[in-house]
Amino acid sequence: MKTYLVTGGAGFIGSNFVHYMLKRYNDAKIINVDSLTYAGNLENLKSIEGNPNYTFVKANICDKEAMSRIFEKNDIDYVVNFAAESHVDRSISDPEIFVETNVKGTVNLLNVAKEFWQAGEDEYKNGCKFLQVSTDEVYGSLGAEGFFTESTPLCPHSPYSASKASADMLVKAYFDTFKLPINITRCSNNYGPYQFPEKLIPLIINNALHHRDLPIYGDGLNIRDWLYVEDHCKAIDMVIRSGKIGEVYNIGGHNERMNVTIVKTIIEYINENVDKEVDDTLITYVKDRKGHDRRYGIDPEKIKNDLGWYPETSFEVGIKKTINWYLNNKEWIKSVTNGQYKDYYEKMYGIN
Repeated sequence: MKTYLVTGGAGFIGSNFVHYMLKRYNDAKIINVDSLTYAGNLENLKSIEGNPNYTFVKANICDKEAMSRIFEKNDIDYVVNFAAESHVDRSISDPEIFVETNVKGTVNLLNVAKEFWQAGEDEYKNGCKFLQVSTDEVYGSLGAEGFFTESTPLCPHSPYSASKASADMLVKAYFDTFKLPINITRCSNNYGPYQFPEKLIPLIINNALHHRDLPIYGDGLNIRDWLYVEDHCKAIDMVIRSGKIGEVYNIGGHNERMNVTIVKTIIEYINENVDKEVDDTLITYVKDRKGHDRRYGIDPEKIKNDLGWYPETSFEVGIKKTINWYLNNKEWIKSVTNGQYKDYYEKMYGIN
């Protein structure tokens, strides 16, 4: 049985990864560490609370003593670091917490893993690996053509992406300097179940269902590459098991869409299947985000060629699955926002 220390496992992608691994493997032991900030919620994991292969520990990755205790009590094979502050808008208003969690927290995890895995100078426990889950935002912004590859220079434009780029560089430095076995994955925009409703897709779904304004930054023509979260989880699993030590792998969905197209797709589905009163008149264009990157697009050929991964879920299928999940889990949205959803969006976007 392999033991995975999953940090940030009560958040969006982390909780989906925990579900994916326990469903796929009978010999995977998951230790989920999460400090349960606003975007981390144990409601995401309620269905697996009784699973004997699953343990939750409330702790902050910046807490060296807490992380050390977990390594002391468990024979950790893999660290999968999802733990991060991740909302760009919040990083603009409060950059310090992003540096604290995303940079200092990652360094703390690296140091603890290095200490407990080290078997000699530049030698480590057999089969161990530290996987850093990162983002395509570290590359900056693209023009109308071309794609990010693993060799694209890092050029972050927001405090969030700068903190993730810093963490990535430190993870790579621990491989180059100490030979710590690592991989870094950089994904495009994820969507699917359990995503906190401050991000575009769940925000638009929930606002539409309540006939609230549907905020779109600027002209709405910013382009993102969308990846269904379960496909991302599959890719991470493959990198952990088969990725070449020290390598970076880009994980993208080849599903580029303008933000306004995403919003109109959701409106159309809800109008046709749920509520005829939901239409384009709810769209509200708001002041553009500072430092708003125009386009992201990932070239995932390396992970396809090296590991055989490919995105199985087309956007047309994935967006319908996602909308229906939120339609069937309205109580989940209430629980994770603690009744403060409306006030939060009035403050963040200046909308009703």
